[in-house]
Amino acid sequence: MKIMVAVKRVVDYAVKIRVKPDKTGVVTQNVKMSMNPFCEIALEEALRIRESGLASEVVAVSIGPSQCVETLRTGLAMGANRGIHVESTASLYPLSVAKIFRKLVEIEKPDLLILGKQAIDDDCNQTGQMIAGLLNWPQGTFASKVVLDKEKQVATVDREVDDGIETVCLNLPAVITTDLRLNQPRYATLPNIMKAKSKPIKKFTPEELNVEIISDLEIVQVTEPPKRKAGVIVSSVDELIDKLKNEANVI
Repeated sequence: MKIMVAVKRVVDYAVKIRVKPDKTGVVTQNVKMSMNPFCEIALEEALRIRESGLASEVVAVSIGPSQCVETLRTGLAMGANRGIHVESTASLYPLSVAKIFRKLVEIEKPDLLILGKQAIDDDCNQTGQMIAGLLNWPQGTFASKVVLDKEKQVATVDREVDDGIETVCLNLPAVITTDLRLNQPRYATLPNIMKAKSKPIKKFTPEELNVEIISDLEIVQVTEPPKRKAGVIVSSVDELIDKLKNEANVI
């Protein structure tokens, strides 16, 4: 069984985001970048499946500028067998990414495609669903538990939904998107970081895959959230009730 995993390069989760002066986006120059946390979870799950003997190969895929190779090297250091980089400097939105993955699936023919449920830069939560739609594959989104049956060629996925846990059974090949509670990603050790430098990364361009990058979305404006007002300390319960009633208007 071959597993393909999407890994996206995003602004590191610990970085304080700054909006560009022209409000067209956020500042990414000279900012620490790293692998999307949900993609780390997806890769960790694929590695655990391989280590259990249910898969033989894990292929990490990243789409974007040349710096995405660094993100792929991180994935290879975590344990992926090889990487694929689709290089593009254009703005990539979920539908374009889904079309690229459809072409890569046709080339690589994986049995399972795992993605993070969303990226922390745009929070779209659309790519996995769109890929499944384009491929006509079953999908298990927001996965908090994944169990594979290699003989029956099915995957049982526990999904986190508003009412609790929903369990679905998917015929392989399938698309799975990962939620936070699925696992705790491993750290890349120094020996594996050194080994990752010699692991292969195959390169493509959207043109070579016959995918036209078309922007189907327009970002009108990006603004910072309003700053919270400083809190106040009240001296008595009566004063608190008065402020809640007359100032906050909540009682």
